[in-house]
Amino acid sequence: MNIETKQHTLREAFRGDFHIGAALSLDQISGKEPDSIALVEKHFNSITPENILKWEEVHPEPGTYNFEPVDRYVELGQKNNIFTVGHTLVWFFQTPDWVFQDDSGKPLSREALLERMKEHIFAVMGRYKGRIHGWDVVNEAIAEDGTFRKCKWLEIIGEDYILKAFEYARQADPGAQLYYNEYDLVKEAKREGVIRLIRELQSKGVRIDGLGIQGHWFLDYPDIKEIESAILALSELGVKLMVTELDISVLSYYPVDSRLVDLSSFGPAKQKELNPYPDALPDAAQNDLAKRYAEIFSLFHRHRDKFSRVTFWAVHDGQSWRSYMPIKGRADYPMLFDRRYRAKPAFNAVVEVARSAQ
Repeated sequence: MNIETKQHTLREAFRGDFHIGAALSLDQISGKEPDSIALVEKHFNSITPENILKWEEVHPEPGTYNFEPVDRYVELGQKNNIFTVGHTLVWFFQTPDWVFQDDSGKPLSREALLERMKEHIFAVMGRYKGRIHGWDVVNEAIAEDGTFRKCKWLEIIGEDYILKAFEYARQADPGAQLYYNEYDLVKEAKREGVIRLIRELQSKGVRIDGLGIQGHWFLDYPDIKEIESAILALSELGVKLMVTELDISVLSYYPVDSRLVDLSSFGPAKQKELNPYPDALPDAAQNDLAKRYAEIFSLFHRHRDKFSRVTFWAVHDGQSWRSYMPIKGRADYPMLFDRRYRAKPAFNAVVEVARSAQ
């Protein structure tokens, strides 16, 4: 049963509190999922692309840019007067090897890589100046222990590669909002590392407009008190906070050594344990998901003065990465809308948080 009504939309429920966003896939941007776009146009007032602005997609080869899907994405935002986000300019992952190499395959010098970074930022941001309103300039630069993540950017340029990325982005589009985006900020060591990074940048005159808190969470982790502690600590930085990648897995966490394994690699008993809901989510689990979303959005609403945006990392369950990473072949149900684009009890729970606060 679809419990969604014309009177209850996510963006209207939280109007005046913060933007409600959704991440869009290439298929959605390309017009292959009109029902998804209908949900976006009705419920969301912010959009973020899943992959099309990551370096390997938008700038796959030297001198070659793939702007066609990004043009469609930006047009969708303009058509619907939606706050449009660019994700992401500088990241250790999904960046082609050639970015860090010269024509002979040797590592670039610091100066050459800085120039390559600047050229990329100016080309991409310049094309969408004034039309993409906010950018995840640097993504996931801090390791679990709070130190700088080891990557080619750090190895070749040094710790100031982050500072330079923000400087170039500010030059490329002075009117855009510029963000740093990170995951696992409920973990104290990593959070303190991010706080040190942002304060160091601020002390050098670098303006950062927002800090993205990725929210790839579970029914039972992290504890709501841990999330609130992170919000309070990060809010001391004096920048707007954003929950940038929200989804709540109903499956148990399972550590793997690589980014992706296949469910079929496990025995039948383990498959059943890891994939308990292959066909549908039972009512009890639906209720657990609704309660978890209500708990989390009650926290967001209570601290709404600190947030500018909450973005779901998919429109519906069928789109979500959580069904294929880190274990391919599982069925997860982390979003507010199901695979048939119908609102779930979790949707009603989230809207009720805002309604009950009025």
